[in-house]
Amino acid sequence: MKTLSRLLMLLALVATPLLAQPSRLGDVVVGVDKNSVAIRVSANTPELNDLALRAFGAHGRYKLVASGQAFDIKFTSVGATQVRVDITKGAAGTALSSDVVTGTSARNALLKAADVAVVKTNGLGLKGFFTSKLAFILDGGKVKEVGTADLFFGEAKKITHDKALALMPRWSPDGAKIIYTSFYKSGFPDIFLLDVATGRHDTFVSFRGTNQGARFSPNGQQVAMVLSGEGTPEIYTATAQGRQISRKTRSDAVKSSPCWSPDGSQLVFTMEPGPQLYVMPAGGGSPQRLMTGFRYAAEPDWSRGNPDKIACTVRVEGGKYQIAVYDRKAGKAEVVSKAAFDGVEASWLPDGRHLVYTARDRTSSVLSILDTETGQSKRISATNLGPVSQASVLAQ
Repeated sequence: MKTLSRLLMLLALVATPLLAQPSRLGDVVVGVDKNSVAIRVSANTPELNDLALRAFGAHGRYKLVASGQAFDIKFTSVGATQVRVDITKGAAGTALSSDVVTGTSARNALLKAADVAVVKTNGLGLKGFFTSKLAFILDGGKVKEVGTADLFFGEAKKITHDKALALMPRWSPDGAKIIYTSFYKSGFPDIFLLDVATGRHDTFVSFRGTNQGARFSPNGQQVAMVLSGEGTPEIYTATAQGRQISRKTRSDAVKSSPCWSPDGSQLVFTMEPGPQLYVMPAGGGSPQRLMTGFRYAAEPDWSRGNPDKIACTVRVEGGKYQIAVYDRKAGKAEVVSKAAFDGVEASWLPDGRHLVYTARDRTSSVLSILDTETGQSKRISATNLGPVSQASVLAQ
């Protein structure tokens, strides 16, 4: 029972607001970055224009300007599901490119076209991330359900109706399924697998004790998770169908939050005391501590856009929680959020520079996009959804 209580305390941490509320929870404005790219952005309908401005306003590489030397990016709706993006540069309006992009809707086509514009103008080889999808937790107090939306909370909807406490939703790489923890049936944490198209959910793992922290491997063929049925919470792996369950760690320390490396060969996870981050071969072996430089480091997320980066939650001076990035080449972590509120639960966007995280205070929590290079943070979650948290990014 002592081990179970310690693990439940770790789970509770991700849902408990701690700090005083700033004027706009989730937003951090930084000074002008001299390395930013000046752009003008417009679209031929009010809805698409607002979305385009919001998207580029959340991208730390760009600076929106009204005049002067800049890329001019124009979006034009040319059908119910198509948008043309025209890019020119400078006062002379030198044409650079014109592309017609097809999406699942006009909104989705605009985001796809904006990703095309990012690739052609950022100058650093960054991928676009605007078409990413999110799974997240809708916090109704005693009831927490799983929701999904596009990156800017279009088409947001609740996709579970368990009337229970759901935690830590994670996409399968193909976007067809979401694996999550819920206290739905047994009253204890079990792992469920949700079919996004049909809404059907099936029990993935339900053993004695806690079953949580499930996450698909990059190829979608395996799942890593934490099970405590044999005593101490340990890291296990299984097939994507919940078969061939295999224990990978053996110690008395509580473990949580396993995450695969981009190539699927390693796992990074949290382990007490501290807690601290550890990495080990996915097939098992001796865990090696990552020397972050912080007494508390948890909730790791390994970037697929830049395999040298692992985001995590650290505790800083004053007991606040912030997002840090561990650089595997440098062998240390640096705080990148530096906000007046708590920053927790990072999930990388596909460019390896930006991530989505939970910004929280004593009364609420929201999702925001963080530029890890500048510290700029822009809220993305909609007010009418109430508190949301624990985002999982699906790159499209």
